[in-house]
Amino acid sequence: MSHETEAQVHDDKSLKHMLALTLGSIGVVYGDIGTSPLYAFREALRPVSADGLTNVEIISIISLMIWTLTIIVTIKYVLFLLRADNDGEGGTLSLLAMLIKTAGGNKMVLIILGLIGAALFLGDAMITPALSVLSAVEGLKLVTPAFDEWVLPISIVILIGLFAIQSQGTAKVSRFFGPITALWFIAMGLGGVLHISDDLSILYAFNPVYAVTFLFNEGFLGIVVLGAVFLTVTGAEALYADLGHFGRRPIQWAWFVLVFPALTLNYLGQGALVMQNPEAASNPFYLMFPSWALLPMVLLATAATIIASQAVITGGFSLVRQAIHLGYLPRMQILFTSETNTGQIFLPAVNLVLLIGVLALVLGFESSDALATAYGISVTGAMVVTTLMAFEFVRARWRWPRWVAALALAPLLALEVVFLGANLLKIHDGGYVPVMMAAGFTIIMWTWKRGTLILGEKTKRIDVPLTSFATSIEKSIENKSKHAPVSVPGTAIFLTSDPESAPAALMHNLKHNHVLHERNVILTIRTVNKPRVAQENSFSVEKLNERFTLIELRYGFMQSHNVSQALGYLRKCGIKFDIMSTSFYLGRRKLVPDAESGMPMWQDRLFIGLANTATDPSDYFHLPANRVVELGSHVII
Repeated sequence: MSHETEAQVHDDKSLKHMLALTLGSIGVVYGDIGTSPLYAFREALRPVSADGLTNVEIISIISLMIWTLTIIVTIKYVLFLLRADNDGEGGTLSLLAMLIKTAGGNKMVLIILGLIGAALFLGDAMITPALSVLSAVEGLKLVTPAFDEWVLPISIVILIGLFAIQSQGTAKVSRFFGPITALWFIAMGLGGVLHISDDLSILYAFNPVYAVTFLFNEGFLGIVVLGAVFLTVTGAEALYADLGHFGRRPIQWAWFVLVFPALTLNYLGQGALVMQNPEAASNPFYLMFPSWALLPMVLLATAATIIASQAVITGGFSLVRQAIHLGYLPRMQILFTSETNTGQIFLPAVNLVLLIGVLALVLGFESSDALATAYGISVTGAMVVTTLMAFEFVRARWRWPRWVAALALAPLLALEVVFLGANLLKIHDGGYVPVMMAAGFTIIMWTWKRGTLILGEKTKRIDVPLTSFATSIEKSIENKSKHAPVSVPGTAIFLTSDPESAPAALMHNLKHNHVLHERNVILTIRTVNKPRVAQENSFSVEKLNERFTLIELRYGFMQSHNVSQALGYLRKCGIKFDIMSTSFYLGRRKLVPDAESGMPMWQDRLFIGLANTATDPSDYFHLPANRVVELGSHVII
């Protein structure tokens, strides 16, 4: 085969791969934004429809929607933030991990911002599926009022089914969801095209003067409308969090080729329809379609909203894994669902928590109208946090002068703060729900981080320096001291988080069993502030003496901590040991709360509760099940 033919085959494969990822991203990444037309324009019309709608008001609201999509999604996320990746990974915590390296005195501020942003996103991951599915299923009431009492049961069954299939993995889900969502966008765009001619003056909405004038003239009412307009960009934060699942270029291609044009056409069509027929304001999306197409569109919308939920669910999985590896959450079971893309994962515990939260919201609010009032705060809050962190990113990583960074991001921040203020007006009408969710998630992450630091400091006070300990043990065996431990054949591997101190499991083994293996490996596992570490750079070995060797394994925060696999690689590199004569020693600590410790009693108990839910380390680190020995101790915190 000639070089030209090989190059052509390679290009064809690359193009097919790009198209596959682009189609997959349409389903997973843009599902949430794609279902906003179901309710966004309807909710934006409510505050101004009481006194009768004018054409200028309708044009102005559509203008607000189009320019909100342009500024926040197109400019901020698709063109800018997708380039602020951490070795291909996106999301608030990925951005935080990258910024901590150059944080200096701003480290604590960035950590707090990162935790708040992550917590707000997790709240969004619960509200989005509830709102999206409810709004779609409610379309059945337009087909026949007999479906009215079946909306809640059908929504609950759909949501349970959605979370049940998550274990199949993002790749399988996106292959199924991508074409359906693409069809949804095409149908939305066509629906808009059919109605734009109802009143061509709707095209004035492309002029941003209408949007700005509306806000100035309407005053407080304009701010209320702005809170509903923000529903058009729900899912933008998930777009950034899902970066690792598909990559930057497929996500950008999907937005510019299909998603953005379809959304714009649909909103224009809804506006023109209401200008011609003001009564259509009650449900402008579904009333765009003829009666024969209503049921198919309801079914397609239901499928699209199920898919919309996928964006925040997969984003939630990515975010929680980052939080675990960065030390903000306890260990959880992480299952990899793709052999080629390590960003595609499934976390059973997170899936269950999200399902319980979503069902509670559906049963608590019962309708999309009620839930829409609770929406927005978590999304706008997360966006404000991301913009603040983006300022530090362009200053520290891209080396922009402070004044240039401020000049570029201040208008965007001001716009998002206005959106946040507009949504905070709904705090008494259900808006407190996402605030409480975010507060709860922030407290959990902060407690775990603070508790692990305090626990580390307490255990360090009684720790024995490893170097001096190894030397004294070696001498006592050589001198055949009566206190010397009995030497037994084989290798013992002791896992520890502090390589400078003798592991607690080693000390307990000597104290109670009075034995020491011929070879002892002190193994430390580090998670670095980058998504992945190349295999050749993933370990370091230091020989302390004939009996003790210090090994450090390094992983990125998006990698699985597979110790068995890493040790197999070390054997290939010349580190000699037989796995069948090797024992892994783990220290298991029973935590006891203490009112005199560094945290209040309630926080102590929360930390202990989180520690008890952590996945067993032998499972988390993929240790051979029949080679693990656990030695316990009590620790007062």
